Amino acid sequence: MNFSKKLINWYSVNKRDLPWRKTQNPYFIWLSEIILQQTQVKQGWPYYSKFTANYPTVFDLAAAKEEDVLNLWQGLGYYSRARNLHASAKYIVNELDGIFPNTYKEIKKLKGVGDYTASAIASICFNEPTAVVDGNVYRVLSRVFGIETPINSTLGIKEFKTLAQKLVDVKQPATFNQAIMDFGSQVCKPKQPLCETCIFNSTCLAFNLNKVSALPVKLNKTKITEKYFNFIVFLVDGDLTLIEKRTKKGIWQNLYQFPLIESKKELTLMEITKRVKVQFELSQLEIRLFNKDVITHKLSHQHLKTKFWVVSTSNLTANTTKIKDLNNYPVPVLIQNFINDFNF
Repeated sequence: MNFSKKLINWYSVNKRDLPWRKTQNPYFIWLSEIILQQTQVKQGWPYYSKFTANYPTVFDLAAAKEEDVLNLWQGLGYYSRARNLHASAKYIVNELDGIFPNTYKEIKKLKGVGDYTASAIASICFNEPTAVVDGNVYRVLSRVFGIETPINSTLGIKEFKTLAQKLVDVKQPATFNQAIMDFGSQVCKPKQPLCETCIFNSTCLAFNLNKVSALPVKLNKTKITEKYFNFIVFLVDGDLTLIEKRTKKGIWQNLYQFPLIESKKELTLMEITKRVKVQFELSQLEIRLFNKDVITHKLSHQHLKTKFWVVSTSNLTANTTKIKDLNNYPVPVLIQNFINDFNF
């Protein structure tokens, strides 16, 4: 029995009951795939439900305000996905008359869509035999076939895609693609894989050569940097505060935050007080540190050493926001956690 047939037989018995598997509507499949980028199913499922309820068609999503889309996405992270999703919805409506592209090549032109997502949509919705290659697929193929080429190298990306394309069942590519992803998630897991009961254990090279924990190989290219974030939380006359929109490209673009003072080292109360007085032209203020211990917010490429400084004043001239309206603004999870803990 060949690899594909064995895998599909396993899937017919063990496939997960997921809402996006009950449709071939490319809009819904696209939504699910974008949400599940960098996100586990159990975390992404509620967001899929919220998006399909609030924006049941691509026309609804295209017509939405970006701020509302980001608000609905809040807590899921990697906010560029939401911005790209919204931009692509507008492109589909305005440039393609609301008709979703129906080939791998055309789907890949959508903002935020790469090889994996285009392959998934093309195979599931349009039966195009394009193989998906994600973390689950890399893991299954590297172990079963004993491939030690780094998965994040140019050579590795090409090698795994070529192999997956050879293995895909051309008559039922959607089933094959979903089967290999489920198999990687449920059986060939990153840690504690179910090797003893695996359908491939008699031929799996990693299992038979005792290399399961060593595969797949990944080059460590990401250098983690540290930044010091000092958020200034104003309390003005008891019911007002100050927030700002992050407009520059980078993390949290178009999300809101309290005024931020970045620094290369941890700042003292005296240093923060001096900066706040100068930056906001204040002479009278009371300032205190909310969190005694630095909050470390870990992102994929940087660790943010964070402090929240609470400033009470009555003579702030900047445009303020009513504290009761804070929840109307899309904010990073770090800010939302503070809002919940501070309980204005």
